[in-house]
Amino acid sequence: MQRIPRMLSLFIFLIYSAALIGCGEGHKAAADDGSNAPVAAVVKVSRGNIADNLEIASEFEPFQEVDVYAKVSGYIKKLYVDYGTHVKQGQILAVLEIPELQQQLQQDQASIRRSDQELTRARDDLNRAQSAYNVAHLTYSRLADVQKSRPELISQEEIDVSKGKDLEADADVSAQKAALAAAEEALLAAKAALGKDQAMFDYARMTAPFDGVVTQIYAFTGALLPAGTASTSKGDSALCRLSQNDLLRLVIPVPERAVSNIQIGETVAVNVSGMDRTFEGKIIRFSDQIDMATRTMHTEVDVPNPKFQLVPGMYASVKIPLHAVAKVLTVPVQAFQAGNEGKGVVMVVGPGNKIERRDVTVGLQSASDVQITSGLQENESIIFGSLGQYRSGEIVTPKMVEPSRME
Repeated sequence: MQRIPRMLSLFIFLIYSAALIGCGEGHKAAADDGSNAPVAAVVKVSRGNIADNLEIASEFEPFQEVDVYAKVSGYIKKLYVDYGTHVKQGQILAVLEIPELQQQLQQDQASIRRSDQELTRARDDLNRAQSAYNVAHLTYSRLADVQKSRPELISQEEIDVSKGKDLEADADVSAQKAALAAAEEALLAAKAALGKDQAMFDYARMTAPFDGVVTQIYAFTGALLPAGTASTSKGDSALCRLSQNDLLRLVIPVPERAVSNIQIGETVAVNVSGMDRTFEGKIIRFSDQIDMATRTMHTEVDVPNPKFQLVPGMYASVKIPLHAVAKVLTVPVQAFQAGNEGKGVVMVVGPGNKIERRDVTVGLQSASDVQITSGLQENESIIFGSLGQYRSGEIVTPKMVEPSRME
């Protein structure tokens, strides 16, 4: 009687085991069918343009910037500018009061009038001397002629006296000519002194040397501005600082490897991260010499700034194209695993959505794309991102995605 329950228990165990085996075979069949395959992001191999860009950060500088000094010492009588004032070339910045120069101008004008009067007197003296000479010379000539025709009428003493007066009058004419020349030179010197002092006095009107904006003010109305000299400390005696900001410079240190690719006049993209905008600039000048300390070349990019949207001191990054190829096979960098010596690996989704690990050869590489020179065909599907979580032969459910590419 006890054997019957044991046999019944054995029978139930066999039925349960068979059911488990059947369920396992069904799950395996479903897996092989691919209905439970994991979803994988894929992209198409396509043709496109790719460029290798050199990106260097720098900061904007004014195209030119100077401290405006006074040529002559004086007190600021009128001030026409302040921080942020935009001025044109030749516009008056300030007017200085220089009383000693005004007095000097009056003295120069008086000196000119005196020299002019002396010149007039010298001309009169010359005319008088010339008249006296004419009379003396005519008298001597007549007496000499009479003596030749009738010697008994004129004594030799009268002839000698007349000749002496003739020579004396001639010498007086020469002396008056020299005096006239000296008077003329004195007048020219007086006028030159007036011109010099007038030119110095004109510097009392301080003007802008170029179109720009006043970025610093060092002195105000009533302050004494000393004459600027080479030994003057910066800002100690200047009126203001003037910057030309309608055109800005970007000074970039180009690495030695990229020097051969720098072209004068080449247009480059200038990205200002603080404004989230990109401006157009041009490579205008470079030093044409490698700095031995940094192994870089001083290169300048000019960026027009007609609306003054950019301000000196802002940071910007310059993208300089070094190499570029067009209409080549490219894949996103997220779909590529780099190897050695221009090699790499991609995961191709082939027939039946089965993954194939494939070796490829690469060419030019940018921040977002890689050029494929061999190993792939156009329009093939490849895994995008996290290549390490997939293995060759695995079946996946592909989902096409659109990769974001960096400009």
